[in-house]
Amino acid sequence: MNLVKLKTLGKLGLANLIRVAWYRASVRAGVNPVHKITAEIPQPPFLNLLSKVKVEAMSLEANTAIDASIKLFGNLTYPLNRGEIPNWFESPFTHEKVSGSDTNWWQISDFDTGVGDIKQLWELSRFDWVLRLAQLILFHAGNDPKRSAAYEHQLNQWLADWIEKNPPYKGVNWKCGQEASIRVMHLICAAKILGSLAKPTDGFVQVIALHLQRIAPTMSYAVAQDNNHGTSEAAALFVGGEFLSTHNDPDGAKWATKGRKWLENRAKRLIGADGSFSQYSVNYHRMMLDTLSFSETFRQWFSLEPFSHAFYERARAATNWLAAMTDPKSGDVPNLGANDGARLFPLTETDYRDYRPSLIWAYKVFSDSSPLNNFANANECTAILTWLGLEQVHNSAALPTNIHFKDGGFVVLNSATARLVVNYPRFKFRPSQNDLLHIDLWVKSENLLRDAGSYSYNCEEPWQSYFPSTAAHNTIRFDGRDQMPRISRFLLGAWPKAKDVVFRASDDSETKRFTCGFKDYCGAVHYRAIDLQTDRLIITDTVSGFTNKAVARFRLTSERKWQVFDGQVSDGKHTLKFHASSVIESIRLVDGWESRYYFQKSKIPVVEVTLTDPGSLTMEYQWA
Repeated sequence: MNLVKLKTLGKLGLANLIRVAWYRASVRAGVNPVHKITAEIPQPPFLNLLSKVKVEAMSLEANTAIDASIKLFGNLTYPLNRGEIPNWFESPFTHEKVSGSDTNWWQISDFDTGVGDIKQLWELSRFDWVLRLAQLILFHAGNDPKRSAAYEHQLNQWLADWIEKNPPYKGVNWKCGQEASIRVMHLICAAKILGSLAKPTDGFVQVIALHLQRIAPTMSYAVAQDNNHGTSEAAALFVGGEFLSTHNDPDGAKWATKGRKWLENRAKRLIGADGSFSQYSVNYHRMMLDTLSFSETFRQWFSLEPFSHAFYERARAATNWLAAMTDPKSGDVPNLGANDGARLFPLTETDYRDYRPSLIWAYKVFSDSSPLNNFANANECTAILTWLGLEQVHNSAALPTNIHFKDGGFVVLNSATARLVVNYPRFKFRPSQNDLLHIDLWVKSENLLRDAGSYSYNCEEPWQSYFPSTAAHNTIRFDGRDQMPRISRFLLGAWPKAKDVVFRASDDSETKRFTCGFKDYCGAVHYRAIDLQTDRLIITDTVSGFTNKAVARFRLTSERKWQVFDGQVSDGKHTLKFHASSVIESIRLVDGWESRYYFQKSKIPVVEVTLTDPGSLTMEYQWA
């Protein structure tokens, strides 16, 4: 295992390892700049409605029932008219609490807070409520001024309380630079909605400045992660710095220059030429894309110099990648990769799992086009453009169909009725889940074969181990072990390499085909051949090199009543048939789990097919 660990650390890159080592050592030694930053507590008011810009009628119609609530992790309704200010140190999920804000943020552990997952505490401090209250203020300004004024008072009251209870750089809510960055972006966006970016209050300017002071010293550590921490923190420095520079803050231009530099650097490094993102996660891909979209939108608001050509190329490619993953009718996506419940800029009355607002936004700012003609019942999604002060577009965007994303190891196949997504090992960056050769099957917007999701990054067993494991994906597990050994909480080792990759899926071909194989760190071999047709999916798995058994899993939807009989699984309309070159030891229907929203889990049926000898297993899924 030590050799596996050393090889894996080597793949993370020497520069990144040096950045992380220096950061940790300098913080422990007390010489890191984070020890020196101080700031006064800003005083209200922070945000006021200065420009009664009318929201277009179509958007008002789409938002006639704007809720005075937000969704925590996209699922838990949190009313804003609750009559009391939130406790910023209490989990809204478990109601467990941590002590207040008398500890420097760098002295607080990520995983030993006393409430389990620290993200429970951070969720309210991402300031989704700032955005929603800004929307409510503007929405009611014309026909109910008293109500609008009440929401304005609430917004400033809650912000004042947050700043008082979370004094600069102390307490759990200052622990993460990315969390501070999300607050900056949401504050700037709220100010735009209220028309106060040009004439902000002194308190608002001070709030942005004290956040950038927190973000800037740890930018190098964020970059070393090669993930969305780098894009988020760079974006906050860019938009916050440019905002401050227009209001005579002496550090604003410096922060903006640093943010622009790292935004362009991260886009070029972390996004492949085909649009694949470094985290191999659909939700983190959306988070990254929303961050880039907001940076470009802000640039347009202030008529700033454009970003580099490479930045726009990668942003357009990333938009295309997400479009390929998104169901055009529901906006839902495969639950691939880590999913921590993040949804930036929740400005529409759409579900967390509806990715179409992000696509409409990205296509607008990066291609001046719209995917709307490809979407069903998506008028509500377009409201995001109006809230951001962007005009609707009528140039239709062409969406991808059958496509092979070689940079990230993803394949999307489409037949007349079905869509299949496959991911396979092609790792330039660290993977987070044991999901090699996982398949996601969608038929007429129904996700029939599905991924488990993430549930929580810090929870009790067996869930801590279950959700990232091979058993939580539609693939094969050898001898009860995962495809890659876990070195630490967020690091897997022994990344395998794909072999015999074949992609044949022209739009006019009746059968779309993909094949790929790999050998794991213990010598077991899995080769998967996939054929997608109009009314069926055929998967042939050839396995060898294992000691005791190979278990193939197919994770089904719980909305159907499945039964096992005569070597097949069926609900009367959909049928999975199995046959093998050797004896199938068992075909079982067991309980599995999935997490469609972070910190929420539910049971689903899982088919387990066990082989004890090398050979091939064929699964044919036929739908009505």
